[in-house]
Amino acid sequence: MFEFLVTPVFLWLAFMVIFLAAEIITVGLTSIWFAGGALVALIAAMAGISPVIQVVLFLAVSILLLIFTRPFAVKYVKPHNVKTNYEELIGKEVQITQRIDNREGTGKAVFNGQEWTARSITDETVWEAGAVAHVAEIRGVKLLVK
Repeated sequence: MFEFLVTPVFLWLAFMVIFLAAEIITVGLTSIWFAGGALVALIAAMAGISPVIQVVLFLAVSILLLIFTRPFAVKYVKPHNVKTNYEELIGKEVQITQRIDNREGTGKAVFNGQEWTARSITDETVWEAGAVAHVAEIRGVKLLVK
């Protein structure tokens, strides 16, 4: 009754649909290459080429697509991580507006008009108001300067 469902044409069509569905669900460029391989194998099956050659074509096309298009896809197609406002601060200069003294728990700095709580990267270093420092890292809502 369902013998037509196990023909190579329908099997490759099913594989292609599964790979495309997985690609849509993951949105991470994970299986699109295998869908391309399944498409080529589907065309080969429709042309009456032997199942062994269909599998070889599937593997060859999938591997070739993976090798030659993945670097392009990763670089240009996948969304790039955009630094948020706090990540852009690392390595930038900030103006010290209130004396930074870790032992006293004081310190403020300004970057692009935004005031941040600031601490020195080392407890021994004290920064006076008006000095310029570089942001070494961010912990929570505090800038650690050097």
